[in-house]
Amino acid sequence: MLALTGCQKGRTYFPKDLKPQELDIVRFDNALMNVHEATVAQDIRVLYDEYPVFMPLWVEDILGIPSADTAYLEQALPEFLNDTLYGFKATNAREQEVFADISDIQIAISQAFTRIQYLYPETEIPTLYLFISGFNAPIYFGDELIGIGADMYLGSDYEYYNRVVYDYQKQTMRKECIPVDVISAFLFRTLPYTSTKSRLLDQMIYRGKVMYLTAQIFDKLPGYEVMGWTKDQWDWCVKNEEAIWHLVMDKRDLFKTESLVLTGYLNDGPFTSEVSQDAPGRLGIWLGWRIAESYMAHNEAVSLQELMAEGDAQKILEESYYKP
Repeated sequence: MLALTGCQKGRTYFPKDLKPQELDIVRFDNALMNVHEATVAQDIRVLYDEYPVFMPLWVEDILGIPSADTAYLEQALPEFLNDTLYGFKATNAREQEVFADISDIQIAISQAFTRIQYLYPETEIPTLYLFISGFNAPIYFGDELIGIGADMYLGSDYEYYNRVVYDYQKQTMRKECIPVDVISAFLFRTLPYTSTKSRLLDQMIYRGKVMYLTAQIFDKLPGYEVMGWTKDQWDWCVKNEEAIWHLVMDKRDLFKTESLVLTGYLNDGPFTSEVSQDAPGRLGIWLGWRIAESYMAHNEAVSLQELMAEGDAQKILEESYYKP
């Protein structure tokens, strides 16, 4: 059995002297906190003037209000910022505390995009916005921008999360999860699924490749953090990897295309029912990652770019010699 630990040991994909790109994160969250009921009309005009790209998107996609309907916005925005029923007022106050200093996530994301540009020099680094989502969106994409819903990253123990998410989702609702979430979402968006096949194998290998690439970009992070699992969940999968793989093969699930099978293995959830109630959700992505890792370990001449460009999942599986 090949010893795989979550980050490919022995191969170096990036020079040590890469100079990090300058990266600013626009504090739209702070700007929202400057809206006051007594001066709401004027404050809204300031937001439109200072954030001409993001403000209309935020109003339409987060608040669900036509951006031109400023009269309604003048009524709705103070309610959104000061609501106590859903805990927005308390949440916004906590967000300001948790995100008083964002230098840690700024540095991590900057270093990550520097590595992406090393692999793909044509990559345009998007403008990043930190915003308040009303528990609606952790990561938001617009043209040439990425929004980070800061109120979705206030800590797994934040009390109001009990009202809006399931327990298994809280694991990644931490500030330190933002860099991986941003970069993995960006990679899935810029390196789209291109296979004409819809088998579990193809989806599993594609998503596993993206997670493998993400793990190389964040090569100092343990695998379970990249995966968004606890260490116990990761360790359970490693311990039971052989049994998991034999079960998947015995059921011939790799070549199934039914949506229930695909979502069961690939979508987030409290567990992966196709395998075991002890198996964490998204187990199929983890298996795809392990196969991609084994493929790269057995094919040292293959670059990361070549791995991502290889669309033949069957070839990757066969040439991975994956045998847990």
